[in-house]
Amino acid sequence: MSEESLKKRKGEGKGRVDRQSIQSHEPQTMNLQKQASLFLFHLCGICMIVGTIIGSGIFVSPKSVLANVEAVGPCLTIWAACGVLATLGALCFAELGTMITKSGGEYPYLMEAFGPIPAFLFSWTSLLVTKPTSFAIICLSFAEYASAPFYPGCDPPQVVIKCLAAAAIVVITIVNSLSVKLGSYLQNFLTAAKMIIVTIIIVSGIVLLAQGKTENFKDSFKDSKISLSSISLAFYNGLWAYDGWNQLNYITEELKNPYRNLPLSIMIGIPLVTVCYVLINISYFTVMTSTELLQSQAVAVTFGDRVLYPASWIVPLFVAFSTLGSANGTCFTAGRLVYVAGREGHMLKVLSYISVKHLTPAPAIIFYGAIAIIYIIPGDIDTLINYFSFAVWIFYGLTVFALIVMRFTRKELKRPIRIPIIIPVIVTLVAVLLVLAPIISAPELAYLYCILFILSGLIVYILFVHLKFNWLQKISKLMTMHLQMLLEVVPEEEVTE
Repeated sequence: MSEESLKKRKGEGKGRVDRQSIQSHEPQTMNLQKQASLFLFHLCGICMIVGTIIGSGIFVSPKSVLANVEAVGPCLTIWAACGVLATLGALCFAELGTMITKSGGEYPYLMEAFGPIPAFLFSWTSLLVTKPTSFAIICLSFAEYASAPFYPGCDPPQVVIKCLAAAAIVVITIVNSLSVKLGSYLQNFLTAAKMIIVTIIIVSGIVLLAQGKTENFKDSFKDSKISLSSISLAFYNGLWAYDGWNQLNYITEELKNPYRNLPLSIMIGIPLVTVCYVLINISYFTVMTSTELLQSQAVAVTFGDRVLYPASWIVPLFVAFSTLGSANGTCFTAGRLVYVAGREGHMLKVLSYISVKHLTPAPAIIFYGAIAIIYIIPGDIDTLINYFSFAVWIFYGLTVFALIVMRFTRKELKRPIRIPIIIPVIVTLVAVLLVLAPIISAPELAYLYCILFILSGLIVYILFVHLKFNWLQKISKLMTMHLQMLLEVVPEEEVTE
């Protein structure tokens, strides 16, 4: 779109959306893909994967993983196994992403394989539960580490943590609504910052091991608690730290040369993260026994106090940077899911609109941030992680199963990457085990509530998407018109081949 025509669409340069065009049902259009070439020029796929995965998880989950298996050996084994599973899952998503080059993560793959209902249930669950829950957990973790230095010897007040987490959500939402460039620059900076703290912890651990600090690794499998339930819950917490391995699939349309950059970023980024995670956990155990690690309020801060004193303040500062980077990457990608669901008619149409001034899916990002703020109110991180993981692995398993199904039903689709069929079979079976194990071994009503919420999306789909009552359409059009004028957004223009 030329600069002159853009000014006309903005209301003779005054930044206003033309009311007449809205009311006459001749919507202004723009194309998000015109911003696409900016993405990998400013932010490589590896930075997005590493920057999104390494966030709060490695500083929060070590205690939760250890609490479920109660020994160093099984703990380190689970961290490595989670990395292998994330890599296998990402390889499945690499084939899907290069076969169906649409943004929105699992959404377009479920749509192609199984039709609109499973795709809608995924978007319904993701937009209202899993994605904003993830955003909330990350920002709560940021708030805990950022406020810890100001409350030495005690836990920060919950009101301080929650207010700080809400402020972080607001800032990140504003940044990503204003500019793709600004969000990508911020991601690059925060990724560099988190790699500094990761390097500091790993190098410190290697130095301590070289000095003979190995007593905590003796009899490392002694007194371990191994059961189907404990392993699955330990996997939930470990996989939470790896969550983000599929983030590039949410922005496939904005990747430059996805056929090359998507698989390359996955094959470099996730093994790099796995090595870092195992080495970080080894570093923790060089200075803390299992009991001491379980009693620590903030594992990385305790490590810093014992190893880096008097420069221990570096740890909470850079951990805060790390969690912000993960939150920023999550917001960047999850906003695209809202955008794609709106484009397909599965959410309010205005959520698929693009900012006239900034060329970003601003309504989708704002909606995502608003829901995330609601989830910081309960604020129990461990509980949120367990139920987040339970819900998200239902759809991970279903999406990878979709890859198997399309090998037989959609043979005509081009597959620039074709992985051995045994990989999606393994990932699907593991996903089934992860979903069923806690229900069978330690059933809780919360899991039932989670499943009922997912299935409640069928009612919403029938009423709002399938039947499309006239009175609902009138309300939706009225809301869309007013929100479009308020936010200065327009529909995406059709891309002509």
